Amino acid sequence: MKKLTMMAVVLAALGAFAELKVGTVDMMKLVRNHPSYETNKALLTSTEKDYQKRIDYLKGELDAIQEEGKKLADDYRNPMLAQAAKTKIENELTEVQRRFIEQQQKLRAEALKNQQDLSELEGRLLKTQADDLKKRIAVFAEKNGYDFVFDSTVAVFGKAEYDVTAQVLKEMGVDPQKAAEKDED
Repeated sequence: MKKLTMMAVVLAALGAFAELKVGTVDMMKLVRNHPSYETNKALLTSTEKDYQKRIDYLKGELDAIQEEGKKLADDYRNPMLAQAAKTKIENELTEVQRRFIEQQQKLRAEALKNQQDLSELEGRLLKTQADDLKKRIAVFAEKNGYDFVFDSTVAVFGKAEYDVTAQVLKEMGVDPQKAAEKDED
């Protein structure tokens, strides 16, 4: 009796699932073809270049301090220098070394801050884009009677007929053929 009841439950569940309308989408394709994708990419590139200019400037300052230290070290090796002059150069070398270490720390801190800021910016842009895509997919699913739309990367297997990426791209105003060509590049 228990086996018969269990089989009835399984058959009922299968019948309920048979009525579900399911689709899959290639989220990466949707992300790469989202209206803000190129703008976001350009913003990240521009921001990275601005950060690199600042890093290059700090490296230039570090190199200048290093050159100053080398010149002082060369002067210090002069055998004709009086002891008072050597003492003065030693003090200057100590100061240059302090500035050099300080500049190195400043450079490292700036590079780390830039890397974190860039990652945070990229994360915010991607989240905004993903949220927009989720809304667009939800509107598409409601409009077309889908019960579920899954990211195709989370499905172990999905028939090609379930892929609605092209339809969602059309809803976004993107030509699916151009999107396919873009993926090939």
